[in-house]
Amino acid sequence: MSRTTTSAKRSDVASVTGQPADGTGRRSHKRGIGLGGMDWGAFRTMTDEEVVARALKDPDNLPITEEDRKRMKPRPRVYITRRALRMTQEQFAEAFRIPIGTLRDWEQGRTEPDQANRAYLKVIAVDPEFVRRALALRPAETMDTDQ
Repeated sequence: MSRTTTSAKRSDVASVTGQPADGTGRRSHKRGIGLGGMDWGAFRTMTDEEVVARALKDPDNLPITEEDRKRMKPRPRVYITRRALRMTQEQFAEAFRIPIGTLRDWEQGRTEPDQANRAYLKVIAVDPEFVRRALALRPAETMDTDQ
């Protein structure tokens, strides 16, 4: 199996670990050993090349190969949006008045949203609170009352 390698910087590795590259994360004690056993003092003394080399040796964190990429399925945008909002399928469906079966079909790739629903999902992703407020209004409140 061939490994793909890319040039990476400390900030790339740090973003994967969820810790700041400069080691300013919370420390469990004074020696510079952070949460999870990370020795930030030693990390700061390493070159970018040493950081990448050490990351590539980690058997639990091998780079993704082209074979891996081919067998992996991309997540539908609706799934990503729902997870970003930290909502269950049931919560998302109820909050935005989408039938639960339809939402599940979209997320599992059985069907895709039509153009109008893609636009609706984009608005939800950009400003979910606006959509919630709009859906909370009664129909009479959304009509022009000058008739």
